[in-house]
Amino acid sequence: MKSFNNSKKDYKILVTGCKGQLGYDVVKELTKRKIKCIGVDKEEFDITDSTQTEKFICEYMPDAIIHCSAYTAVDRAEDEEELCTAVNRDGTKNIAKVCKKIDAKMIYISTDYVFHGDGEKFYSPDDPTAPVSVYGRTKLEGEKAVQSILEKYFIVRISWVFGKNGNNFVKTMLRLSKDRDEINVVCDQIGSPTYTADLAVLLCDMVISDKYGIYHATNEGVCSWAEFAQEIMRLSDSNTKINPIPTEQYPTKAKRPLNSRMSKDKLEENGFKRLPHWKDALAAYLEEIRYS
Repeated sequence: MKSFNNSKKDYKILVTGCKGQLGYDVVKELTKRKIKCIGVDKEEFDITDSTQTEKFICEYMPDAIIHCSAYTAVDRAEDEEELCTAVNRDGTKNIAKVCKKIDAKMIYISTDYVFHGDGEKFYSPDDPTAPVSVYGRTKLEGEKAVQSILEKYFIVRISWVFGKNGNNFVKTMLRLSKDRDEINVVCDQIGSPTYTADLAVLLCDMVISDKYGIYHATNEGVCSWAEFAQEIMRLSDSNTKINPIPTEQYPTKAKRPLNSRMSKDKLEENGFKRLPHWKDALAAYLEEIRYS
């Protein structure tokens, strides 16, 4: 068995999806900590190709893989089910198999979409799953692949992601506010935003531990999309009005969970620090992109 020195820099991490919002910030945080890492994207290897995946990873021989790469176009997935499944289920399975072969840890990034999303309860990590979209189903299948292949794994479910290196709800609202006096935003989908810079800190703490299992990791506090948008307008000094509307007035191809509340108690129970409140995270993010 490979020994994994948790103390300092004697190990190396491979991060998939390094050009995405989360992968970008994870590589940045690992580099800041002087932990040897490599960020890869589809240019390096195609995760749906098991041969390419095994060859690249075995050449680098990481002690752990933080798997941030995913198919995340929720509505398009309803028409591209085969591709979505290939990336989220099969690609994840390919990476897990190589982790097993080289005795590496794995962090798999999952989603609130694995739940049905009814009621108002806070979902705990061991609650029953029941996805209502192709995206949610394929992410759950990725979870199951990891669990069936590995013992040394972390499954981290997140929601409403925003970060510097990519498109997201915050950037969309800021763009629309430049030439609109009013924006309609749904008010009956409740959840928690997740700032990738905050999440990256947690993932880097997690990967050097042996506190394996399923976790929920979003910024603290809950809100509706409309409340999130209102706070974006307030902090950016925009006069654009946010009109709260029910989901039925904003039809989308893929069904969204109305309840994305997720309990983060397990983080504290295992000695991990909760993420800051989403309002503080949003303020920090707006500062980050303002001066970037």
